[in-house]
Order: sequence, then C-alpha cells, then structure tokens
Amino acid sequence: MDEQRERRFLLLALGVIALYVSPLFILGENAHIRVHDNLDSNIAWYKVLAESGQITGPLDAKIPQIANGELSRNALGSELTGIVWLHALFPTMIAYALSQTITRVVAFVGMYLLLKTHILPERRWMAVRIGVALAFSLTLFWPSGMLSTLGMPLALWAFLNIRKGERSWKNYAVLTLLPLYSSFVLGFFFFLAAMGALWLLDVLRGKGWNIRFFASIAYMTLLYLLVEYRLVYSFLWEDEPTSRDEYFHARLTFWNCVRLTWKNFILGHHHVMTEHTFFILPVWFIALFIVFAKKRWKEEQLFLFLFGLNFALSAWYAFWFYKGWLPLTERFHFLDTFNFARFHFLRPLIIYVQFALALKIVWQYSGKGKTWAKRLLAAQMILVFFINEEIVFRYEPTVKQFYAEEQFQQIKQYIGLPVSDYRVVSIGIHPAIAQYNGFYTLDTYNNFYPLSYKYEFRKIIERELAKSKTIRTYFDEWGGRCYIFTAELGKRYMFTKQSKKRLKNLQLNTEQLKKMGGRYIFSAVPIDNAAENRLTLERVFTSDESAWTIYLYKVN
Repeated sequence: MDEQRERRFLLLALGVIALYVSPLFILGENAHIRVHDNLDSNIAWYKVLAESGQITGPLDAKIPQIANGELSRNALGSELTGIVWLHALFPTMIAYALSQTITRVVAFVGMYLLLKTHILPERRWMAVRIGVALAFSLTLFWPSGMLSTLGMPLALWAFLNIRKGERSWKNYAVLTLLPLYSSFVLGFFFFLAAMGALWLLDVLRGKGWNIRFFASIAYMTLLYLLVEYRLVYSFLWEDEPTSRDEYFHARLTFWNCVRLTWKNFILGHHHVMTEHTFFILPVWFIALFIVFAKKRWKEEQLFLFLFGLNFALSAWYAFWFYKGWLPLTERFHFLDTFNFARFHFLRPLIIYVQFALALKIVWQYSGKGKTWAKRLLAAQMILVFFINEEIVFRYEPTVKQFYAEEQFQQIKQYIGLPVSDYRVVSIGIHPAIAQYNGFYTLDTYNNFYPLSYKYEFRKIIERELAKSKTIRTYFDEWGGRCYIFTAELGKRYMFTKQSKKRLKNLQLNTEQLKKMGGRYIFSAVPIDNAAENRLTLERVFTSDESAWTIYLYKVN
C-alpha cells in the first residue's frame, strides 16, 4: 500500500516538473529565459558551431564567424557533449526546452534515489524524500551547465552503492552517461575530487583500500577527460597565450572576503541558485538548536558535518578572491587560469541533503515539529516552482525579441554583400545577437581566445578605456567580454528601443577597426559625434518583433 502511494506521489512530482517546463514548449521563442551567460553567449555559440561545419572539426580548426576567425574550435565545447547535438538537431527553443526537461528529471530522480537509499531510507520519510527531490530539481540552475551540478546526487548515489560493495550495472551506467551531459570543469572536477577525498578518508580510517570504489572514481574521471579532449589538448599542449592568461582574480581585502562568505552562504551564487534563503536556512538553524538542546550531536553527525562543510565551501569561494593569494598566483600561473573557487558548486547537493536531514530533525521533535516541517517543505516547493524563468525574467526581452531575426535579416539585405566579406561590431547590445543572425563579428564573449587578438582589439577602444577605470580593469584583467566598451555606457550591454541614451563623446580608433576588417557598427544608441569617428549613419532599423533600435553605421 505504501509503495503504491509513493509511486503516485512520484508521478505527481514528475507532473509538476512537466508543468514547470511547459512554458518553454508552449511559448517557444516568445518565452522569457535567462540572458546572462545564456542568450548572450552559449545559445548563440551552439548555433554558430552547428552552422560552421566544425562540430567534429580538427583540434586546430577555427570558427571563422567569431573574433575575425581567431576563435579556436576547442573554445566551443566538445562534440561528445549532448547539448551540442541537441542544438544541432533541433531549433533553438526546442533544444533548450528538451535540455531543461532532461536536466530536471534526472535531478529529481537522482536526489530521490540518494535520499531513499543512503540518507532517509525509512518509509515514514517518503514525503521528505519526494518533496526535497522535487524542490531540488526546480532550482534555477545555469542552463548550459546541464547536469554539472544537478547530476551530482545521481552520481553520489552510484558511488555510495559501489563503495558499499554493490555490483549493479546501473551504477556504472550512471557513471558512463553523466559525462555525456555535464561539464568536467564546471562541476564534476570538484565532485570527483570530493569522492577522491572520501576514498582517502576511508583508507586512513582503516576501512581498506576498496579498489572497486577507487577504480570507479578513476573510470569516471577518465571518461570526462575523453569527452573534454579538446579542453585537455588546449590546456596541456597549446603554447599560444590566451585571454585567460590575463585573468587576475585575487583582488579582495580580508573583510571583503568575510562579507562575501556570508553573502554566498545566505544567498548563494547566480550560476547555482539554490533559493535556500527564505525557508531552508531557517530550518537548518531550528534543527541545529534542537540538536544541541537535545544533545543529539552523535545521532546527527551527518547533519552537523554538512552544516560545517556548507559554510566552509562559502568561505573557500570568497577567499579564493583574497588579494593575499597574489604571490602564489604570480608564481603558479594555473591558479589564475583555473577557477578553483568552483568547489562551491558542490553546495546545491549539500544544501538539499542538509535540508532533508533538518526536516527530519524538526519532524521528530514533536507533533508541532512535524506540522512545521511539512509546512516549510511545502513552502520551499512553492517558492522554487514560482521562481521560474518565465516569471523571473518577464521584464527581459523574449528570445524572439532578443535575437530579432527579422530585423537583422533586413540589415543583411540592406548591406547586400556576402556576410563573410565584412566584419561587424556592436555597441549597446551583445555581439551574440549578430553572431546568431549569421554576421561575422570582431567582438565576442568568450574566455578562451588568443591574447594577441585581445591586444589588437584593445587598440580600437583604448581611448575609451583610458576614460574609465571600471571598464579598463574589466577588460584588461579579464577580457572575457571582448566588446566595444565606451566610458559613457560602462558595463551595460542591453539598451532597448525604449532607451533615451545617446553617445555624445565616443572616441574609437576606426583606423584599427577598419584594419581588422570592421566595416559596420550595429549600435543600439545613436552616436552624436559619428563624423568625428569617421562613421556614417546608413540607416535606422526598427521592428515590432525586436527589442532594439539598430543604428547602422558604416566605417569610412
């Protein structure tokens, strides 16, 4: 009877996930989705890659459409990753909707199995298992990360099974398939490091060498290295300096790091939004009070350990940016080129397992505790359900408005030349929009392109950078956004057609722009001193289906 009831609740939870992702299927290009690190980058990259003919290109292949053909094929992800093929086989929004569905279903199943098998196996915790798994699966994760964080519960379930001696093929199937739909450097490098630490701890505690557990960790690591062979090749064998060689992260003072620790612990990070602040955090502290009031620290060791680990990961994330690291980063350059702060990507897994344990502690405390545990679990599920992209980003342009295909087709027809014959740059809008529409751009958003190209591009905007320390530091000490920055616009890249902003004192090196092949500027704002910059306004393009007014300037 209990099993049938649990099965019904599982089907209900899957129905909730289907309802959650339904706006993506129903609205299609009229849906509102995340712009930052999504529409402004990855989604356009997948389309450019699919149309470049270089999905399976050689290791030395270039992407001619981006950064004047200087962008390496290896910067746009491996063809062994499923999301690349989703976007190659389906239109953008179908691919996006399918990816969201796959990720959330796997996240739910993984967390449910982990809680049922290893954390809360007793029948009475059915509601906690299903509710926590559902809430976890509806978190607002970074879309192109795929299962990089949300796949961790399923991987942990498989590893803990193997650690206990279980030989089921299901465990190895999980370890084999997850690398095909997740990222090593954006999640699983840190997870596998944690699994290695767990294996070593077992050895030091006298539990034996557990060769099968160790081999399973090595097996999954090897699979990731094979899937990410392009990244491995670029990291180990390419000698040309890249933009990452000028990424300087150690800038914060000690007290800034302390504040960032608490901010991350309480609010989380935008790439792994756990939405734990309002309901999960209070449950933790209530459970912590109960544990100490009832002197149950021995019985609740796992909860206390996860509490401490959770805070430690926030501190690690914050203090990775501490300027005291500078002598080390100067001596060991890989500390700058690889972002070790991302150990905090383990937090979604930890936060929701800790949430389940906290609910159990509160539930057991008294009759009222059971009632409050149920209420808080329901509140968290309702919260994450309504923190939906369609709601959160409702004031941003829709996908159709953002990429404005009809408007940019008009621009293409007006110019009347093959797009490969000239290069464009954008002001006040993301260059990903031009790339998505087939234009060849000098500007780009990518954190892995030749450093020599960054220097060449910098000459175009050097007088603008000289006016503003903010954009100068942003470009010179990171440069992932290789944009036409201006002091008047600052670090803003989305001026919609409702904007009244104008550029009055623009100073570009248009000789350098033309030398690099730049012939046109797509500006979202009018340039009052265009003539001083040797620019001619060709035409203004508007469209009801676009979020932008595009001022087309030609370089004289």
